Amino acid sequence: MGGICGFIGFRGSRSSSSTADAAGADADAGADLSAPMQKLRHRGPDGHGYSVNDRFCLGHTRLAIHDAPNGRQPIYNEDGTLCVTLDGEIYNYRELKRRLQNRHQFRTATDTETVLHLYEEEGLAGLEKLDGMFALAIGGPDTAVLVRDPMGVKPLYYQKSKNGNGLRYASEIKAFDHKNGTIAEFPPGTVYTPQQGFQPYYQLPQEYDPDLSWEEALVQIRQTLTEAIKKRLTNDVPLGCFLSGGLDSSLISAIAAQFVPDLPTFSVSMERSSDRRFAHMAARHLGTKHRELIMNPRAMWQIVPEVIYYLESYDQFLVRSAVANYFLAEMAAEYVKVVLIGEGADELFAGYEYLERFTDWSDLHRELREITTELHQSGLQRVDRMTMAHGLQGRAPFLDVAMLDLAMRIPPWFKRKDAEAGSAVGVADAAGLADAAVIGGAAGTGAITKWCLREAFSGSGLLPEEIIQRGKEKFSEGTGAADVLAEFAERHVSAKDYADARANGIQVRSQEEFYYYQIFKSEFGQDSACNLVGRSRS
Repeated sequence: MGGICGFIGFRGSRSSSSTADAAGADADAGADLSAPMQKLRHRGPDGHGYSVNDRFCLGHTRLAIHDAPNGRQPIYNEDGTLCVTLDGEIYNYRELKRRLQNRHQFRTATDTETVLHLYEEEGLAGLEKLDGMFALAIGGPDTAVLVRDPMGVKPLYYQKSKNGNGLRYASEIKAFDHKNGTIAEFPPGTVYTPQQGFQPYYQLPQEYDPDLSWEEALVQIRQTLTEAIKKRLTNDVPLGCFLSGGLDSSLISAIAAQFVPDLPTFSVSMERSSDRRFAHMAARHLGTKHRELIMNPRAMWQIVPEVIYYLESYDQFLVRSAVANYFLAEMAAEYVKVVLIGEGADELFAGYEYLERFTDWSDLHRELREITTELHQSGLQRVDRMTMAHGLQGRAPFLDVAMLDLAMRIPPWFKRKDAEAGSAVGVADAAGLADAAVIGGAAGTGAITKWCLREAFSGSGLLPEEIIQRGKEKFSEGTGAADVLAEFAERHVSAKDYADARANGIQVRSQEEFYYYQIFKSEFGQDSACNLVGRSRS
C-alpha cells in the first residue's frame, strides 16, 4: 500500500536498489525518482524504496498494512531477477500463497510478495486471479508490466516519452513533470507491457438477468455483501468504518461490527446536519466505539486549496464532499490505518434522484453500468485521495468484483420502486408473470431508491428501520458542507467573472466551480491536467 511511480522502457546507465524506513529515509532515492517520490510521500509515510536498471525504474512510498517490519518495497524474487511495487490490497493473497509456498521461499508475510511469485509462475494470466484493489508494477530483465484493478479503485496515470521508447507512471498527477508531455489516466481493468501495449482484462457484465427472482436477489445481496466485508477485515493494523448514518455506510458498519468487537466508527458533520442524528442512532444501535468531528465554516473555507491539491479535481460536487471527507480521514487516521467505506452502492443500486428520469428499464440499466464504470473519476478519486492524504487506506466492499457482477445481473426494476407502480413484484407474482414490462411497471415520482438493497436487510434487526428506509442525501448535503462552500465560493467569484470564463471556453458550471477551477490551475497549470478532471452527473 502507498504510492508508486517510475519509468518503463527507458535506457539507463546503472543498476541499483534501495529501501528505507521512515526514520532513516534516503533522500536521494534514485536521481530519476526523487522528485516524484517526494510528491507521493503522503501516500506512504512509513518508508520508501526504488529499483533502477537499464529497462525500468520502479519507486514506492509505503503505508505499512501487512508485515510492517519486513514488507518494504520493491520486493524481489529469490534470485533477484524480478521485482514488484504495489499500491493497494490483495484480498485473496493467502489462498494464492498456499498454492505457491511449496515452490518458493517467502521472505515476507505480505500480499505483494505473493503477487510477484504468482506472476513468476503464470505470467499475465496469473495477475487476472488477483482479487483486490491495486495498481502495481513488475520489472525484470526482459519484462515490464503495469496493472490496474478492475474498477480503478487505486489510481494510476502515465505519460509517454517524447521519443516513444517508454512511459512514465505514477499514482497521482502531481508526481509528473508536465513539460515532458501529456498525462493520461491508465484505464481500469487493464494490463500494459511494452510489447503488447494496453490490454483490457475486465469489463462489467453488460446484461441483467430478467429471470432472477426477487427472493434469490435478496439472498444473494446479503451473502455477497457479507463476504465482501469479511474479506476486507483482515489486516495487521487497526481498522474502523466511516459511518455517516446513511444506508450504505450503516450497512457496512453493522455487518463489520458482527466480526470486530468494539468497532471504531467515525463521522463528520455540521452541528445541525441530518447526518449527525442518524450516525448517532446507528452507532448506539451497533454499540460501536464512535467518534465524531463537528466542522466549522472557517476551517472548511481555509482547507479548500489543500483539498483541491490532494483531490486533483475542481468538480464542484466532488470538492464539496471531499472537504468533509478530508476532515473525516484526518480524524480517523489518529486511531486506525484502514477504514471501510460505502462507495459504489448508489451506482450499483440506483441511489441517485436524477435516475428517476430514466423511465425505460433498459435505459436505467445502461446508465447504472456507465456511472459505475466512471467511478474511478468521481467518488473513488475523492475517497482515495482524501484517505491517502492522511496515510489511511479506504476499502469499498460494494465494489468487490462478486458484488459488481451480482448488481449488474439484478434486474433494474428490483432497484427502484416507483410510487405509481405499487409493489411491482407482488403484482407480477400474483399474475404469474415474469417479463420486464409487467414487473417493471411505469416509472413515476417519489420512487424508493436502492429498493432491493433496503429490502435485503429490512426487518432483520441489523439496523433501525429508520436508517434502512432513509432517503438519499449527497454526502456534502448530509454533512451540511454544500451550502457553506457554495456561499463562500460565490463571495470570491463575481457573476461577471464567471460569465467571462464561460465566454472564453472554460467549461465550468457555476461561480463555485470556477473558484475551484482557479485554485486547480494555480496548482497544476497545464491543460493536460484539466483534461483529466472527471465530471459528476448529479
